[in-house]
Amino acid sequence: MRRIGSLLLTLTLATAACGGETGDESNDVIKVGQIVSLTGNYSPLGSENQKSVALAVEKINAAGGIGGRRIELAVRDDKSLPDQAVLAFNELKDDSDAIIGSPFSNSALATIPLVDREEIPYISLTPADEQVNPVHPYVFVVPALSGTYAQAALEYFQDRKLTRIAVAYDTKSSYAVAGFKGLQAKASQYGVTLGPIEEFQTTATEFGAIFTHVRSSDAQALMLWATGAPAVAITKQYAASGLTIPLVLTGSQASKLFLEPAGPAAEGATIASSVGVVGDHLPAGELKTAVDELTSAFTTKYGYPPPQFAQDGYSGVKLLAAAIEKAGGTDPTKVRDALAGLTLTTPNGTYKYSATDHSGLTTEFISINTIEGGKFVPTDFSQGRFR
Repeated sequence: MRRIGSLLLTLTLATAACGGETGDESNDVIKVGQIVSLTGNYSPLGSENQKSVALAVEKINAAGGIGGRRIELAVRDDKSLPDQAVLAFNELKDDSDAIIGSPFSNSALATIPLVDREEIPYISLTPADEQVNPVHPYVFVVPALSGTYAQAALEYFQDRKLTRIAVAYDTKSSYAVAGFKGLQAKASQYGVTLGPIEEFQTTATEFGAIFTHVRSSDAQALMLWATGAPAVAITKQYAASGLTIPLVLTGSQASKLFLEPAGPAAEGATIASSVGVVGDHLPAGELKTAVDELTSAFTTKYGYPPPQFAQDGYSGVKLLAAAIEKAGGTDPTKVRDALAGLTLTTPNGTYKYSATDHSGLTTEFISINTIEGGKFVPTDFSQGRFR
């Protein structure tokens, strides 16, 4: 019996070895790591990212996977800290075909040198321009870049004949700094002068001095670049300040995670977002179909419409899946090349990645909205540009 058992074990191992040597991936899983902020300051963003990533993976697997291969998702919490993102990447890198990155810009920027070294396809869910300028071969960004949001705002200011814009930005947020730099770099092209320019840090809670400076200036609007708690505090304090010029917010606030705590103070504010956030207002077509797919599935599963950060997570998985399918497998070089030549419509818009553009979205897919009755409503400016 021992000899028979030994023979059977030998045959089993030999069969497994032969199967492994064929290079046939059809029965393998596709292993995707996700680094996400589930705790700490950026957990409101990360939790929505994670829900939508999981939802997209669930839908792909239910439809038979990619080339018959299911996606297996491994999630690591970066705790809203860059050093924890680095640790998470190192835990995931040896057993991942691709990695979906943190929504926290500082975490993503800390991780990118490791992506360069390990050459693993990395789908970033944060919009900091430095990730793709200069291009990092394996890094592809999903949200519209901070600089793209800045350009969209300038296009809106020009259309509304607003030429003097005050700016307040968080100097500790890579996202906010990149947005401010984007405004600085292109303001003159749109006939816009910036000033006063006010700086604050993520930990700040009192912003009266900013409003005093704006009040004594000739600014026609105040644009805020911030994430998390400061944006809510500034919005509430702005509403009580007596200032009547428009308060302009960015995609980081395009979510119920901002609307609910800001409450009535947010009414009337101007806010930029992904077009997917205002999908109800889109005309029929490929983009609306993509938005409706996410909205229906997300609302059914979680009981509320997908916010900005859910648009990013879902779009990221769709982009990665399309690249793996195009590459015919998970070879990292082939997936990288597939991404670098990919055109795909997702709830965030139509991406056109190239060898020199790893962001893929233009201002066409950013909507400038107002907040009315606790909802995002596209301005006439954006409504007229929807296609």
